[in-house]
Amino acid sequence: MPVLPPEEVETSLYLIGDAGDPDPHGEPVLEALGRDLASSRPSGWWSSWATTCIPGAPGSGRAGSGRGGAAAGRAGEDGQGGGSDRLLVPGNHDWARYGNGGWESIRRQEAFIDSAGGGVVRLRPGGGCPGPSVVDLGRRVRLVLLDTQWWLHGGPKPTDPSSDCPEDAESEVVDSLHAAVAGAGERLVVVAAHHPLASGGVHGGHFGWKDHVFPLRNVAPWLWLPLPLVGSLYPVIRSRGISSQDMSSRAYRRLVRAFRRAFAGAPPGLYAAGHEHNLEVITRAGVPLELVSGGGIYGHSGRAARIRGSLFARKASGFARLDVPRSGPARLAVLEVDRAGHSHEVFSTWVE
Repeated sequence: MPVLPPEEVETSLYLIGDAGDPDPHGEPVLEALGRDLASSRPSGWWSSWATTCIPGAPGSGRAGSGRGGAAAGRAGEDGQGGGSDRLLVPGNHDWARYGNGGWESIRRQEAFIDSAGGGVVRLRPGGGCPGPSVVDLGRRVRLVLLDTQWWLHGGPKPTDPSSDCPEDAESEVVDSLHAAVAGAGERLVVVAAHHPLASGGVHGGHFGWKDHVFPLRNVAPWLWLPLPLVGSLYPVIRSRGISSQDMSSRAYRRLVRAFRRAFAGAPPGLYAAGHEHNLEVITRAGVPLELVSGGGIYGHSGRAARIRGSLFARKASGFARLDVPRSGPARLAVLEVDRAGHSHEVFSTWVE
């Protein structure tokens, strides 16, 4: 697929997820992303977002400590000048790994990002609110940001009638999401959230033989302890929806149904998510194109099975770039990153 000439690109949107614990000595994916930003910055202005980019510090009484704090500060420094903007979308780990202290954790994290982000790094939606938070980029793009962990969270969270969120009930989120997408006019709508609507990864119920033989690697990647019989229980239990973070759970299924209702009659051009540590592009009824871009840390990659509607699926690290021209369809490119921090395009398609 031909590359759009740089002079025709009005906005480039970089999509990278699950980059929350980068190697402090050099993270190949983030280094590759930085080089791509520097080499292909359009004449207009660009924006990037990430799911779970800045991990919280549950129980510490403050956010942004350790590697997460360093990442926030570096994002602010890298984003200075050039009309850049970094938008971070909360994920399940930002809510204290979806524990009871999640709401407090995400609010601490937002306060830290506001102070350390240099004015160019923002967490949206804020306050633990579900959103949608709407940002119009240039003349041609509408970015709609959601905190999908709000839907899945079992602990305290802002809900009607005691919260300050503009939307704090599921029906209100659905109505506002539909209005944000349907009211975009000629703009290309990109909905960005942490949780995908479909996937070929483990959260979607797709496990490989390693999950059956070495189940403890799902707790710690270095635990290569073979448990061939006991290990097979792990995928079975996950498939029964024991975790709210899996698509088989009742809460996750409710989220997917609600979003599909919101998109009925007026779907976004692209629904972009992370959560799965892989790279996928999927087309399904109701959402013309879904991107799963959860390969933000090199080597931290998971299963990527081809499912119904799969256009591309790869167990790999990397990110995606959406180039939006001054007129005509946008171009979505998926870039894989190697250990040396070099990126190369492995898939592309048009987005209308």
